[in-house]
Amino acid sequence: MAVLSSARRVLPWACNGQALARVSGGALGTGRSGGGSLLQSRWQSSLPQLDRVDRCDEENTGGDIDWDNLGFGLTPTDYMYVMRCPQASGVFARGELSRYGNVELSPSSGVLNYGQGLFEGLKAYRRADGAGYMLFRPEENARRMQAGAERMCMPAPSVEQFVHAVKQTVLANTRWVPPQGKGALYIRPLLIGSGAILGLAPAPEYTFMIYASPVGTYFKEGIMSAIHLLVEEEFHRAMPGGTGGVKTITNYAPVLKAQMDAKSKGFADVLYLDSVHKRYVEEASSCNLFVLKGGTLATPATAGTILPGITRRSIIELARDRGYRVEERLVSIDDLVGADEVFCTGTAVGVTPVSTVTYKGTRYEFRTGEDTLSRKLYDTLTSIQMGLAEDKKGWTVAID
Repeated sequence: MAVLSSARRVLPWACNGQALARVSGGALGTGRSGGGSLLQSRWQSSLPQLDRVDRCDEENTGGDIDWDNLGFGLTPTDYMYVMRCPQASGVFARGELSRYGNVELSPSSGVLNYGQGLFEGLKAYRRADGAGYMLFRPEENARRMQAGAERMCMPAPSVEQFVHAVKQTVLANTRWVPPQGKGALYIRPLLIGSGAILGLAPAPEYTFMIYASPVGTYFKEGIMSAIHLLVEEEFHRAMPGGTGGVKTITNYAPVLKAQMDAKSKGFADVLYLDSVHKRYVEEASSCNLFVLKGGTLATPATAGTILPGITRRSIIELARDRGYRVEERLVSIDDLVGADEVFCTGTAVGVTPVSTVTYKGTRYEFRTGEDTLSRKLYDTLTSIQMGLAEDKKGWTVAID
């Protein structure tokens, strides 16, 4: 199966004793293993060590996936992308594709001991005409990772390196991109402090890697099915001066307790209040929030405690194109419960309408259905993302 574009790259691990050799012109060749690869199966340093994974039997099968019932779970694909950087240079060397598999880290790596890590999330869509694939604003993910890396004292790939790596990951896993309308290939870039460190300090080495998985809808309710949210009053997601505004891995495990408690009561997710006044809505566990009242759409301002979502930014622009007044400001709990319409946005959740919000034991209902702003914005956004509508904003990146 031709999975590579004309760019030269290395697929370093062997299948049945033969190494995947350097290729050009879009086809894989084979050669004897030994030499050639810059990424060995065992790195002689404290960087992640990548185990051999033999997936030759999967090369032409296409996988046994029920595309009609694809949820948001991990389906291991064929290849991942890996690139590394010593702290001293602050520059990432040329990256390579490798077989998807486990990574081995030093017990004293910065990411394991001090949580020095970031991640991103974006999607690749199969074009309706079958002429390739579409990415949505990947350069914005790169810039957000750079901003997070500065906050976490880490070097980061350049925008060009980031986007190139994403493209190569998609090209190497094309058979896992769902048919149009059935989902997307979710792409997860990671930046971690992989070097060994004992005292509290930045790691001496860093690894940037990308893996991918085909996904469907994030919430079990399904595409554009309204969800029920619970306002969390005890736990907080972020605080002023913290890291709530960057996509560090340390932001996510702390929300699990509140999220699991809410799900046990039948809610899809939790809405968090600010940690100072406890009366302003911030965001849900993994997505931004919008509230509509009349012709005004409001969303909490990203002032350090809220992640600046790329879908959020896109929705703001699309809503203004429709003539709505959009305000980025403090959104009080009173603004929330008095809204006509409420919805969440994010790479994973897309645009998801909110049917009810429960606060202090009272359930507040909001408008949902076909004739809503969230539905119109969802249709416009996904049409651009999948290449069904003209991209007049230059948001999409084609992969042929």
